[in-house]
Amino acid sequence: MPRFMAARSEGGQALASVPETAPAPMLKKFVNVKDEEVGSVLLSFIYFFTLMCGYAILKPLRDEMATAGGVKNVAWVFTATFGVMLVAVPAFSALVSRWPRQRVIPLVYRFFLVNLLGFFVVLTVGGVAREQVARVFFVWVSVYNLFVVSIFWSFMADLFVSEQGRRLFGFIAAGGTVGMLVGPFLVKHLAEPLGATNLMLLTAVLLEVSAQCVRRLSHRGVIVRPREAAAEAPVGGGIFDGFRLLFSSPLLLGLGLQILLYAATSTFLYNQQAHIVASVASGTDARTAAFANIDFWVQALTLVLQMVVAGRLMARFGLGLVMAVAPLVTAIGSLWLAVVPSMLVLIAFKSLRGATHYSLERPAREVLFTSVDREAKYKSKGFIDTVVYRGSDSVSSWLYTGLDKLGMGTSALSLATIPLAGLWLAVSLWLARLARHPRPAAAPAATPALASPVDAAR
Repeated sequence: MPRFMAARSEGGQALASVPETAPAPMLKKFVNVKDEEVGSVLLSFIYFFTLMCGYAILKPLRDEMATAGGVKNVAWVFTATFGVMLVAVPAFSALVSRWPRQRVIPLVYRFFLVNLLGFFVVLTVGGVAREQVARVFFVWVSVYNLFVVSIFWSFMADLFVSEQGRRLFGFIAAGGTVGMLVGPFLVKHLAEPLGATNLMLLTAVLLEVSAQCVRRLSHRGVIVRPREAAAEAPVGGGIFDGFRLLFSSPLLLGLGLQILLYAATSTFLYNQQAHIVASVASGTDARTAAFANIDFWVQALTLVLQMVVAGRLMARFGLGLVMAVAPLVTAIGSLWLAVVPSMLVLIAFKSLRGATHYSLERPAREVLFTSVDREAKYKSKGFIDTVVYRGSDSVSSWLYTGLDKLGMGTSALSLATIPLAGLWLAVSLWLARLARHPRPAAAPAATPALASPVDAAR
C-alpha cells in the first residue's frame, strides 16, 4: 500500500493525503480518481470489503439458524429488530456526543466482535438450547448489518466532500459488493472442512481489519475543506438528537422518507419472493439454491454498475436521474411480477432492482450526506438507516400480513407495491431538486462552512 504525506496549501491548511508513489493506472480505468486520493480510496474500498465480507459469512449461518429456531414469521422478526434499534441508536448517539470518531467507530466494531465471540463460545460449548440462540442471533445479525454499514457511510460522508463523493462513492461501494461475493464463496468451500460455527472467527478477524482501516483513514484524511480542527472532536449534543435533527431539516426529512419507502417496497418484495420460491422449489436445499441464485445475480450486476457506470453517471447527469432509476425499476418490475409471477421474472426483477439500488441510488443518497454537518452525519443518519429502516420493515410486514389474510394474491400484492414506488420516486426527485437549490442556513459556530449541496447534484 502506498505511503502518504500531507500536502498543505499556502495558508497551511491540510488539503489531502498525497501518495508518495504513482497511482495504479488500472484504477483510473474504473473511476475518476485524482492522484492524491488513490491511497484513501483503496483503503476505503478494503474497509467496506472486509465489513461486507464478514456479514456475507454470517448471513447463511443466520438463515440456517432461522430455520432451526423456527424464526419464520417475518413480521415478528422485524418487530424485534426494531425494538433493539430503539435502544441501540440512542446508545450510539451518546457515544458520538462524548468521543471523537476515531475512538467511537472502532469501539462499536469491537463491541460487535466481542458479541460474536460470545455466540461462538455458546454454540461451541453448548448448554443453551440452539433454538433460543438462533432467535437471538437472527435479530443480532439484522441489527449488526444495518448498524455497521450506516457507520461506514457516515464516516465516508465525513471524509469526502460532495464533489469527491460523486466521483468515488460508486467505486468504494463496489468494495462491499466484492465482499458480498467473496463471503458466500468462502462459506461454500470452508463450512464443511472447518465447521460453519468456526467461520464466525473469520468474521471477527475481518471486523478488526475494518477497525484498523478506520484508524488509518482518520490519520490520512482526504478532506479538502478547511475543517480539520474540528474533524476529530466529539460531535456533542444529546442522545436523542438524531430524532430531533430529522425534523429540523427538509433534506434530512426527505432522506428519512426515502429510506422508509425503500424499506417498505423491499419488505413487500421479500414476502413475494418467499411465496414464489416456495411454490416452485420444494425442500430446504432447493429453496436455498434459489435464494443463492438471486443473491448472486444481484451482486454480480451491482459490481458491474459500480465499477464502470455509477461514478460517471452521477458526475454527468446529477443525482436526480441516478436516484430515479431504482424506484422506476421497482414500479415496472412490480407490474411485471403481477402479470407474470414466475421465478424467472423474480430473478430478473430482483437483480435489476438490487443492482440499481446498491450501485446508483445508495451512493447518490450518501453524496447528499456529505453536505450536512457532522452531528447530522453520525446521529440523524444513524437514526434514518436503522430505526426508520427497521420501523418501516416492521409496519410494512404487518401490513403485508394483513393484506395477505384478506385474500389478496401474489399479483394483487405486487400491484400494491406500485404506489409506494411512485411515492419513493417523487421523494427522490424532490431531494435532487432540493440539493440543486439548497435553502440558505447559517452554519453552527463550532463548525466551519461546509461544501454546498449544489456540488452533489450538478
